[in-house]
Amino acid sequence: MTDANAGQSMAGTEVRDRSIGAIIAETRDLSADQVDRVLAYQRDHNVRFGEAAIALGYANADDVLFALAQQFHYPYAPEESRHQNPELIALNQPFSPQAEVFRAVRSQVMMRVFNEPDAPRRAVAVVSPNQGDGKTFFAANLAVALAQLGGRTLLVDADMRGPRQHEVFGVPNTHGLSGILSGRAEGQLIQQVTAVPGLFLLPVGITPPNPLELIERPAFGLLLRELLVKFDYVIVDTPAAELGADSLVIAARCGAALPVARKSESKLDMFQELVQGLTDASTKIAGAVLNEY
Repeated sequence: MTDANAGQSMAGTEVRDRSIGAIIAETRDLSADQVDRVLAYQRDHNVRFGEAAIALGYANADDVLFALAQQFHYPYAPEESRHQNPELIALNQPFSPQAEVFRAVRSQVMMRVFNEPDAPRRAVAVVSPNQGDGKTFFAANLAVALAQLGGRTLLVDADMRGPRQHEVFGVPNTHGLSGILSGRAEGQLIQQVTAVPGLFLLPVGITPPNPLELIERPAFGLLLRELLVKFDYVIVDTPAAELGADSLVIAARCGAALPVARKSESKLDMFQELVQGLTDASTKIAGAVLNEY
């Protein structure tokens, strides 16, 4: 039904450790003469290779951070490619205060959902009361942060009313979840995010006219069970609650939910209504997020 094994062979690929100097030299295409000058400056001033390269104008601070990320196998987008996926703060600016917030939320989700002792396997549905709350932005960055731990992470775009995850990650949206649930699945549906090893995306595909009916079919629950076996972490983006009951149904199938509200925008009564609906459906609420972005 799905091609969830894409990229699995990468796990057995030996990653050769390289020095920061070698990474900077490759990234900046430094000549042998330039590398020798950096090494001489490094010896004379008793500094690190990156500091010497910056002092000589052969590199900048971002190059050093990128080299460190590469050395520690930490996904980090180089400066020239960040405009392609500007919403991915956890990938583009992993050392920023905003990215640190995503890591803090990741830690809480790990403890409360994925690593909870004696608990059943669950996916996490990211839900919000209104459109524009930042739910898609948050789900994408949480998925990146989870993948940066090293586990196989799947982000499912189940917002079949206004899908956007394929735009956030810059992947095709020809086929996806709607095809699986309607029995018309074909081709490679789960796509690997090349910038983040271990991160995969299942887009919506063709936007259907009957999203709620598709979600309520047994096929969606069966699909989630299959995905939870093949991936370490599964995050599911959902439509805003104001558009229908989709998010509550999806969250109930996932088993856990993370409600998102937007500062100075979300109405308290609508947020409370959403949380009450999740509670009534016996969905585990992993916490709540106030989005200031």
